[in-house]
Amino acid sequence: MSRPFARLVFLITAACFAVFFLWPVLQILRGGFLDADGRFTFAYVAALLADPLYRGGLENSLLLAGTTTGLALLIGVPLAFVTDRFVFPGKGLLGALVLVPMVLPPFVGAIGLKQIFGQTGAFNAAVVALGLRPAGWTHDWFAVHPFAGIAIVQALALYPIIYLNTAAALGNLDPAMEEAAQNLGCTPGRRFFRITLPLIRPGLFAGGTIVFIWAFTELGVPLIFDYPRVASVQIYDRLKEIGGNPAPFALVAVMLAFTVLLYAVGRGVFGRPPPVLSGKSAATGGARTLPPARAWLCTLLLAGVTGCAILPHLGVILVAFSGDWYGTVLPASYTLGNFSAALGHDLTVPAIANSLKFASLSTVADLVFGVAIAHVIVRSRLPGRQVLDFLTMLPLAVPGLVLAFGYLAMSQEGRTFSFLNPVQNPTILLVIAYAVRRLPYVVRTAVAGFQQTSVTLEEAAQNLGCPPFRSLIKITLPLIAANLIAGGLLAFAFAMLEVSDSLILAQKQAYYPITKAILELFGLLGDGKFIASALGVWAMVFLALTLGGMSVLLGKKLGTAFRV
Repeated sequence: MSRPFARLVFLITAACFAVFFLWPVLQILRGGFLDADGRFTFAYVAALLADPLYRGGLENSLLLAGTTTGLALLIGVPLAFVTDRFVFPGKGLLGALVLVPMVLPPFVGAIGLKQIFGQTGAFNAAVVALGLRPAGWTHDWFAVHPFAGIAIVQALALYPIIYLNTAAALGNLDPAMEEAAQNLGCTPGRRFFRITLPLIRPGLFAGGTIVFIWAFTELGVPLIFDYPRVASVQIYDRLKEIGGNPAPFALVAVMLAFTVLLYAVGRGVFGRPPPVLSGKSAATGGARTLPPARAWLCTLLLAGVTGCAILPHLGVILVAFSGDWYGTVLPASYTLGNFSAALGHDLTVPAIANSLKFASLSTVADLVFGVAIAHVIVRSRLPGRQVLDFLTMLPLAVPGLVLAFGYLAMSQEGRTFSFLNPVQNPTILLVIAYAVRRLPYVVRTAVAGFQQTSVTLEEAAQNLGCPPFRSLIKITLPLIAANLIAGGLLAFAFAMLEVSDSLILAQKQAYYPITKAILELFGLLGDGKFIASALGVWAMVFLALTLGGMSVLLGKKLGTAFRV
């Protein structure tokens, strides 16, 4: 790659990140740490931490994130280990079903679980039908324990990220290390905790960090569970006060500090490769056949976890197909009318068109920038290219809720970017927000493609007189097309179903994306819940097809798209 082109890519990327990433973050810090006279102060943050309401919200958010991450690790790590090491009945099918939770945004799954475990839900009806409680008995399980409900919903939705990263780390593990420990008499449990777990630590960090940050700033699930005692909902409820109240700024600044500190410490301490060989050796590894009893035990483990994980999906699907579902184990009647209503409702038709437009534009931007950035990182010798790699990964450390609030702050009346104020038209900001948030996925998949493709092919073309840019277009891009398609599909699908940016920036009904429309429909009386579920099923089908295509293109390397 020519150095001028590499420098141009570096400068353009740095400029875009300065304007649309660093500047919004600075607006948050400015609102949280500068007083009316422009002097630095900790007074706002101190007042925030002294207020039991805000302090309790932060504590609940941290505890919720930690609980969700712990549950996701308890689910994802054993599943990845079992599927990587053993052969058992139904492994192929169950291994694919493990990823099913990724086809539904967590807050949509919460709608299904509320229907199952609600006061007049299917679980209570089953308890009464079995004679365990008298007729008319009701109990709203998640209303009584909303914290537990939110943690369970988020863990069941996010554990595939842990699973993918752990599976990728186990796949790259040198089997000679474990075999040596086994030959020295180390028991399987001790071998796992003393040898395997330290070696896959970077993979666990990669997945765990994403899950923690996601759960820490999740907005949709607490809204569905009507649980306002978390920082994300407190910020959402005070968006109208953004012009004159420093409390939301201080709260977002504290959340930003927590996530960046976690990312920096974790990447520096836990994200470094362990000081042992990690390449594949010539030793015989791979999955081994188990005795029938143990093999079926592994099958039951995966089937049990998958069954629990798809409960939210089953709930949403049943609600979407039901004509009436009140106080019975299964819907009293079924209909397809909810699906036609979802595609013909005044709220959903523009929302689908808006999401398609926003996601398409952001994906095109991600592909253009992602390919250029990945090419500079892998193919050039430009000093500072590691800085470019670090910049493109930063959006993984800054939650969508924080970034969206920053965009809202920087576009207020009287600010430099007031012409982008989403109160009038949020299209530009939504496209930018989607693109910035999903760029790391495209860069990761593109970098993997460039690393797997020999540079000698480009050099041979250039030696025959082909210009560098033409050799990139004609030679390299076709060879890494699978990686680019996979990264583009992931960016497009997650942009279509983005929650935090959509809920905060889309303030006019005419510009609602799909996720904002689902939340609004869920709050409507009458058939709103059924139409919202039907729209969620359409989104589920779309994301399932997308992830299925990605799995075919990337195979076991699918987890590389979720690396920090």
